[in-house]
Amino acid sequence: MLPWFCNAQTAHKSWPVATALNVSETILMENKPIDMNDLSTKYLGLELKNPVIVGSCGFTSSVAKIKELADNQAGAIVLKSLFEEQIQAELSANLENYTADYPGATDYIREYTRGNEVETYLKLIAEAKKAVDIPIIASINCVSSDEWVSFAKSVENEGADAIELNVSLLPSNPRQTSTDNEKKYEEIIRCVGDLVSIPISLKMSHYSAALAGLIQKLSWIEKIGGFVLFNRYYTPDIDIEKMIVKSAEMLSSPGEACNSLRWVALMYGQIDKDLVAATGVHDSEGLIKQLLAGAAAVQIVSTIYKNGAGRIATMLAGLDEWMTQKSYTSLADFRGKLSYEKAADASVFERTQFIKYYGGIS
Repeated sequence: MLPWFCNAQTAHKSWPVATALNVSETILMENKPIDMNDLSTKYLGLELKNPVIVGSCGFTSSVAKIKELADNQAGAIVLKSLFEEQIQAELSANLENYTADYPGATDYIREYTRGNEVETYLKLIAEAKKAVDIPIIASINCVSSDEWVSFAKSVENEGADAIELNVSLLPSNPRQTSTDNEKKYEEIIRCVGDLVSIPISLKMSHYSAALAGLIQKLSWIEKIGGFVLFNRYYTPDIDIEKMIVKSAEMLSSPGEACNSLRWVALMYGQIDKDLVAATGVHDSEGLIKQLLAGAAAVQIVSTIYKNGAGRIATMLAGLDEWMTQKSYTSLADFRGKLSYEKAADASVFERTQFIKYYGGIS
């Protein structure tokens, strides 16, 4: 017999075995049914059974895997991102004449778009909607408001419940100002918003000279429904033996959640749009912290790679038991309880120096 929060598909052997967390171990071992608290939440106006969203990744690129994630109690699914370059390439009459803005992009397009990626992506949306009963959110990785935005209407027509615009802006060009970079967010949101009626979320960078003001300004755009904080960039590293530049660790660690925690807490109550925390949420403790900071939900990816789809149910079991211990019956009972506007010492979210810890060290 499987645990109370699982069903027959949860035990699929293609996933690694998830390690139970502290409070959940007794439940998993004793296999005793209990009354579950209300873990439902709203995101972008969509009803989610719980606040655990599987973010864009390889696990969300096929219907079989999406169904498995849904069977393991995922609250929503963000499909693997389709890149602006891929859409542009298929809009181009001749791939060989396509020019990109960065080195290597054309080779990437040749390798990954010859099989009509746009059509495949639309088919994935339609089939995923038929296979599961949870929200399916399309993801588009973009950096401009060019003609690719016309594709957004096709996404809506295939049944996607929302669109996540993954805008990865790295302010590395010294000839561009922060205003130039940040204006791209608004342009993209407005262009896509003019074409679709489904909700839009923005997964954005934390790079900004005035991040709080930027998020607030973007929240005033009517079509934007929420913000995912933040993008996790590819990070380079150097191999000193082989003398080459290589990729750093691709998967996040729990310690990386601090940045999104700070900004979710700071912005909760300051804007009237939903906030989702991304990067570094690996277990029920990390999930609970982000909810206390004010998140409507969290996005997880790395912990699925490390522990398998069963991790979702384990996280929810831990959340449920913690709520019972604290006498909470719904997420609304404690969401934002330790946000900037409600914390007893809100200054901890604005502090940038380790004065208390290192001030006396000589």
